[in-house]
Amino acid sequence: MRMSVLLVAVPSLALAQGRAASPVPQYPIEDFLASTIFSGASFSPDNRKILVSSDQSGVFNVYTITVQNGASERLTHSTADAIFGLSYFPRDARILYASDRAGNELTHIYVRSPDGSVRDLTPGDSLKAQFAGWARDLRSFFLLTNERDRRFFDLYEVNPESYERTVLYRNEAGLDVGDVSPDRRRLALVKSNTTNDSDVFLYDRETGETTKLTAHQGDVQNFGPEFTPDGRALDFLTNEGHEFQYLVRHDLATGERRVIHKFDWDILFTSFSRTGKYLAVAVNEDARTDVRLYEAATMQPIPLPNLPEGDITGLAFSRDETHLAFYVSGSRFPRDLYAMRIGTDGAATAPPRRLTRALSPRINPEHLVDGQVVRFASYDGLQIPGILYRPHGASSQRRAPALVQVHGGPGGQARVGYRADIQYLVNHGYTVFDINNRGSSGYGKTFYALDDRRHGEADLGDVVASKRMLIETGVVDAERIGIIGGSYGGYMVLAALTLQPDAFRTGVDLFGISNWLRTLRSTPPWWESFRRALYTEMGDPGTDDSLRLRRISPLVNAHAIRAPLMVLQGANDPRVLQVESDEIVAAARANGVPVEYIVFSDEGHGFVKKQNRIRGYRAILEFLDRHLKGQVGAR
Repeated sequence: MRMSVLLVAVPSLALAQGRAASPVPQYPIEDFLASTIFSGASFSPDNRKILVSSDQSGVFNVYTITVQNGASERLTHSTADAIFGLSYFPRDARILYASDRAGNELTHIYVRSPDGSVRDLTPGDSLKAQFAGWARDLRSFFLLTNERDRRFFDLYEVNPESYERTVLYRNEAGLDVGDVSPDRRRLALVKSNTTNDSDVFLYDRETGETTKLTAHQGDVQNFGPEFTPDGRALDFLTNEGHEFQYLVRHDLATGERRVIHKFDWDILFTSFSRTGKYLAVAVNEDARTDVRLYEAATMQPIPLPNLPEGDITGLAFSRDETHLAFYVSGSRFPRDLYAMRIGTDGAATAPPRRLTRALSPRINPEHLVDGQVVRFASYDGLQIPGILYRPHGASSQRRAPALVQVHGGPGGQARVGYRADIQYLVNHGYTVFDINNRGSSGYGKTFYALDDRRHGEADLGDVVASKRMLIETGVVDAERIGIIGGSYGGYMVLAALTLQPDAFRTGVDLFGISNWLRTLRSTPPWWESFRRALYTEMGDPGTDDSLRLRRISPLVNAHAIRAPLMVLQGANDPRVLQVESDEIVAAARANGVPVEYIVFSDEGHGFVKKQNRIRGYRAILEFLDRHLKGQVGAR
């Protein structure tokens, strides 16, 4: 199940993609997006159905999947706003779901009854709400909202019959609620000091006392707290004294702390089944998720059954701990939902049942390509990882154009798995390198901090240096290498075209930052608890940091843009405002370079509607064919 890892890029990569000897057809974007995205998994009280979210209608809606045969039933019928399923109620067919308006991220939480009636549990304007799970005794559930103070989220307990709410925690200090103890007396809280440093606190509702559990020296990440099911201890992740995040257990009575699991990769998260019989541990192993299951009392591993090669994510137990659901995905197939019944020892009583077929039947997976994890030496010798996708037919005799794909963040990670946009571009002849430049998560805290206050400089150097690796594969045309990215990756596109204007032949920017001073000053109010951490990493626009922030802002340097530029933007984006794209487009056009600009009036930070994605991806390919590949033709 592990991808091959290449320490250096060598010409032999040209032979690595040996499948599909016959010519591969080029599929239109409609075929790729005829595939379905599934997410979420919540078992019905009788374990016969699983609640999921899916975009099969063109807009995300809520569906149920029958465990016995995979039959689906649509429960919501939105044609405009995305709806995401959260949970079945424990004892009946009611469900909870979340939805915002046209991507504005002001999410409300709703309950849908079996008769189809819907109630907004968090009514009001300009508020944002989050579902925080069910109590372990299933007698109530928890919500977070910023209705009292738009900067901070208060915690409420909700009666599942009357829907009356009780305040459990009034957030005055900008702490984030991590978990509620089984008896509801204690809350685990997290404080983000910087993006490299955070602390876990314990709040006692009876005494009103808040206790810091993670006193430390230097930068240490402490997060992801979860009470053990008996309420006697608190598990959380830390990287104290280690490059990677590991799991510790803190005894609430004695203060004693012991290591539960430690690897040479980050633990992404851990989760108990409802009564604590099982513990799931997800490890970020070189850009893929390795899920490990344990019998919690003894910590004996429980082997998962043989599955298709790929990434296992979205593990979900039924409330009675007799069923398990999870997703499997790979480079050449999107996430499919599986379910299996488990015995008293945690082992499967029968092979897992595949419940969905996400990949469009119009696409032959043999015509797609596997991503290869590769590493290259950057400008200062640092090894930089990423995932390389090489099109069928590319060779030293038929060198392909290439794109460096830059992920969002800062601090995100390119991951092994299915990407419709990447496969679409590769299918049409483009090599794509999904880079994990310095500052990416998943490779240790030292690597993660290497771009702090060096954004647009240290990390951009890695992106430019990756061109050499692409050329050395022997299958990439050195004169036809472009750059593409979204959000922070979109900023990196604009930074490349302004700060190193000769590095790339074209750039495709999806909702990227062009003016750091404005963006940092206009972050959404509900980011208040994270604002200090963001300013520590990027710089505070109200201090002398503003000089550097101005220097690396693409809008200030837009006069240097010489390469053709494409920009895509959501009109309702609360993180990167439309003016960021409006102004960089106007500035680039003033240079006389080709610029194409698409604004989606009904999208926010990221595009969730299929028709918008079809229009956007098709336009991107046409732009690249015209300005990078050198050919014109609608796809």
